[in-house]
Formats: sequence, C-alpha cells, structure tokens
Amino acid sequence: MDVSIRPARHTQFEELGEITAQAYLGDGLLDFGADDPYLEQLRAVGRRAAEAEVLVALDADGRLLGGVTYVAPGTPWADIAGEDEAEFRMLAVSPEARGRGAGEALVRACIERARAAGGLSGIVLSTQSAMLGAHRIYRRLGFVRTPERDWYPLPGLALLTFRLEL
Repeated sequence: MDVSIRPARHTQFEELGEITAQAYLGDGLLDFGADDPYLEQLRAVGRRAAEAEVLVALDADGRLLGGVTYVAPGTPWADIAGEDEAEFRMLAVSPEARGRGAGEALVRACIERARAAGGLSGIVLSTQSAMLGAHRIYRRLGFVRTPERDWYPLPGLALLTFRLEL
C-alpha cells in the first residue's frame, strides 16, 4: 500500500479525532467505554495541533488512514519524555486500514522528526499491554521496553514504555 505522511490539515481534525476515538473504543482500551473522559483528549486534534505536531497517514487516493501526535521535548503533550527526548502519542489507524503499513509509516515519521531535531538522545512512548500490534511495530523499528519508566496515569491503568536510542 502506498502511504504518505504529512502534517494534519484543519479540515482533517474532526475525522482524525473520530478515527482515534473509535480505534481506542473498538480495541477496548478505555476503562469507561463511551463515557471515558479520555475520549475528549483523543478527539481534540485541533488542540494537539496547536501544542504539538499532528501527522496523518493518507493512501494514494488521499483517504485519511490514521494519525499520531509527535511531541517535542518540554511541550504540553509530553508525558514521559526527558528534556533530551521526543515522544509520540495517540497513534491510531482506522480498522479498515490496519495491516497495510500506515502505523509503521507514522512511527517512522516521528523517528525522522526526532533525528532531524538534533541533540536528542531518544524518542519514547507509552502504550497499553493490549496494544500488541503496535508493540510489534515498535520492536521491529528498534524500540526497547523500559519497564523502569512504566507508569499509572489512573489507578489500575498501567502504561508500558518503550524507547528508541537516536
């Protein structure tokens, strides 16, 4: 599949927010289902784009396949990144586009941005244990588990961490 990556356009914010929300809901990743307060953040693509860089994956016909938020060090969307690390969050691909390279292309784009920034030692991410497909992508691209950095944003919600040395 031919996948291109570029910054999200304002006209794509709502659709990407819905793809992201539905990916998390459909995969059973939200403890409170459709009532989960995290859905608001997943849908807030415009806010993320104002404070970080939101990238989208498009197919050859320009259809939106998914997206990710690339977070530079010290910016509001950084959860676990140190001052010399980039981070990415909210990687999501629509169910019908999965398995066709969009997720990996989005992760590669984040890695490229971190390398191009210069002076960064690594790029990090948080993930849930159930996100096995994403874990395969991360490992294939050289990310390693960093269990010493795992954390709990809410009681009972363990987030696993991965890091790629740049």
